[in-house]
Amino acid sequence: MSSVIRGIHHYTYCVGPAQEDFDFHTGVLGLRLLKQTGLFEGTIPIYHLYYGNAQGDAGSVLTSFPVRQEGFTGRLGTDQISRLNLSIPREAVGFWMDRLRARRLEATTVERYGTERIHFAHPCGIPYGLVADDYGDPSRAWEKSGVPADRAILGNHGVTINVSDPEAMIGYLETGVGAVADGVESAAGRWRLGADPHRVGFVELVEDRESEPGTRSLGEGTVHHCAWDIPDAEVQTTLKRHLSSLGYNEEWIGPRDRTYFVSLYNRTPGGALFEYAWSKPALWTVDEPADELGQTYKVPPTFLDQADTILDYLEPLDVGTAVTGGGR
Repeated sequence: MSSVIRGIHHYTYCVGPAQEDFDFHTGVLGLRLLKQTGLFEGTIPIYHLYYGNAQGDAGSVLTSFPVRQEGFTGRLGTDQISRLNLSIPREAVGFWMDRLRARRLEATTVERYGTERIHFAHPCGIPYGLVADDYGDPSRAWEKSGVPADRAILGNHGVTINVSDPEAMIGYLETGVGAVADGVESAAGRWRLGADPHRVGFVELVEDRESEPGTRSLGEGTVHHCAWDIPDAEVQTTLKRHLSSLGYNEEWIGPRDRTYFVSLYNRTPGGALFEYAWSKPALWTVDEPADELGQTYKVPPTFLDQADTILDYLEPLDVGTAVTGGGR
């Protein structure tokens, strides 16, 4: 099934205050705010914020649920995505070390799988990594944040997952979705997914049989899921049929229409929730012009009956322009 997965589509994770998350991703990491909307499920309005490169290409997108307002706490542990890794140019390590430390973020350099990396954390505690691998297109960087294109984050490199049963997760990766082994370091291993060499995504497994399982529900400081990019609905159906035939039937959700893309979720035997998503042609411009992305809050379909009051409930968020209501 390797040919049907093109690379990573996006990451989704749970953070603290919305303003803190916006300031971190735009002011520190230099990403573009692509969309302000809300969590589609449930009965409580929660922001859903999207960030990425200038065009919001699949493979550059990070999305967050700021859940501090609701008091949803999380726990880091095993059987859980434990680090979000982003690609940067090879020559950009010094730039990013200086930038992170200037903003009082603790950052260290490490080497993994032959690449120099910077490890640091989101203010809510989620571990991040900048991987100096040159994957991505600097010409599509968002340059309005003080980060030059030749130093900008290029896209999503992949995820690190702590697992209590590595063999079960390896079976899912290799047999289920056609991932290719791409290196071993001590008790950890890496697998590659994606046909395009510039869109490839990596899954790094770290064996952890001692820690308690991490939070699976919405919880501040934890990653909710990693989404993989696929071409269309037909491939989505085929992939579900294939994984189900192998017995991977834990927690299927979807397909679900997310306005900008269509999502199908499956809980992996390594605990991580994977999503298989295909983007709609209009993508982010379905509800606002390309030059105004992220400037207006878009009320999710489940809360349209609260369109007049939802912003009074949500915590304040200053993105540099007036935040106004608007349906889809």
